[in-house]
Amino acid sequence: MVVVGLFDSLRRRAKGGQKAGTLRKASSEDTRHLEDWVASRRGVEAFVEPKTNVTETTVVLIAHDGEWTRRRIGSLEAAQQFGHRRSIPVYEVARVGYPKRMREYTERKKRGEV
Repeated sequence: MVVVGLFDSLRRRAKGGQKAGTLRKASSEDTRHLEDWVASRRGVEAFVEPKTNVTETTVVLIAHDGEWTRRRIGSLEAAQQFGHRRSIPVYEVARVGYPKRMREYTERKKRGEV
């Protein structure tokens, strides 16, 4: 006879050995992606998004033309250090919002112009 616990599915671990329902922390892959992205574009600015119930702190990098990428980052302080080391400005989204060029780029991409 096989006994299956009622809550076993809740105890299962997600990919990478992480408990289901826990937030994934920033990884070296995240940092490497951000570094490569900054190095391959010009006019990059960083916009830090606060931690939520669903995601850890994230940073959105936005290039001069509005192209953007988002990855996890450890904290606001980690984002500020990242920006300082690469000489890019860092802003808090909660204070300044997203730049218009990001929204315009997203619209152009939806229309297939990018």
